[in-house]
Amino acid sequence: MTPLVFVHGFMGGSRQWADQCAALGHNFEVIALDLPGYGENAHLQAPDSIAGFAAWALDELSKQGVEQFHLLGHSMGGMIVQEMVVQAPDRVERLVLYGTGAAGVLPGRFESIDTSKQRASADGPRATARRIAATWFLHCEAASAYEDCAAIAECTSLQAILAGLDAMHGWNGVDHLPAIRAKTLVLWGDHDRTYPWSQTEQLWQSIKGASLAVLPDCAHAVHLEKPGLFNKMLDEFLRN
Repeated sequence: MTPLVFVHGFMGGSRQWADQCAALGHNFEVIALDLPGYGENAHLQAPDSIAGFAAWALDELSKQGVEQFHLLGHSMGGMIVQEMVVQAPDRVERLVLYGTGAAGVLPGRFESIDTSKQRASADGPRATARRIAATWFLHCEAASAYEDCAAIAECTSLQAILAGLDAMHGWNGVDHLPAIRAKTLVLWGDHDRTYPWSQTEQLWQSIKGASLAVLPDCAHAVHLEKPGLFNKMLDEFLRN
């Protein structure tokens, strides 16, 4: 059976996908990556480009003997998986672009990337992790999954925070969208504070045959806010 690869977003990590690994593991071999500079790979130097992250992920999968796979990317991870498709289009069978967009500079983001860089340098990685993680949930710090999510974000070094922000700032994948041939699902929470509807709509309209799922009463972390619904939609898309 084709493996399912999860690529986390900015200040994320593989542990965020524990519920998905448990729920979907009976149908798929599930591989949750930790990008360099994040999660279990926080000791590694983070690239400062989306292309660099994509090349690392493809190489890591090759080292694991995984050549063909389904691919899900969340947030910055959604940019990375778009770039993975550009670099290795024949390796991706089905694609899920979740809470993401095709442009690194995000109009309507809760704050600009430049502001995030300035605040991260001034406040330090731990405070930055907790502040940004709160924006991912509809109910912010009161969300049940917030503390675990913030703890994962706290693993990120200042180098990785700044490199990730630079990577997003310097990337634009709009021109590559029409060339995507993998069967694609675009998935978005209707109260996402990071990626506005315009970014989601652009993915949906620009990728030929893409399906769209908008999940209600969720922000940027749908897989943690409504995991049952998220898992069901993902399972049905991948198996049908």
